[in-house]
Amino acid sequence: MRHIRNLLVKFIATFAVLFIILGMFYDMSFGNVLAISLVLTLAAYLIGDMLILPRTNNTMATLADFGLAFLVIWLMGENITYGDSLLMPALIAAAAIALFEAFFHKSVANQINNENNENQQQSRNLRYQTEASKELTPRKNDMDNKNKNNQ
Repeated sequence: MRHIRNLLVKFIATFAVLFIILGMFYDMSFGNVLAISLVLTLAAYLIGDMLILPRTNNTMATLADFGLAFLVIWLMGENITYGDSLLMPALIAAAAIALFEAFFHKSVANQINNENNENQQQSRNLRYQTEASKELTPRKNDMDNKNKNNQ
């Protein structure tokens, strides 16, 4: 459920940023902005938030998301639209998305830390009991006496 909520928040923010920058300022169609937003949201969540963020820090994940956003917006924009070059709009949109990602990563990192703390608390609450006895090894004489009594 947490992943669905995170994906939904990320998609809405990505779509809003791309629609304002690409749709309003650079006249990209609604369908193209929607397609780029879907691809970028899924790729950035899987790569940036699930792979890079838990292994590194917020800065590295934000830089990775900037590069990913730039490449996805620029390459998809060039392939599904015609006309002017989308290099500058892709840079502007990627910077705006990276700004959002810096704050989004803090939320995701807090969720990951909370899960880890809960798992550690559960493992600390396990109580183990061991069995104890007076003798560590049986004596040979004791074994002989038991065998004679049993016969």
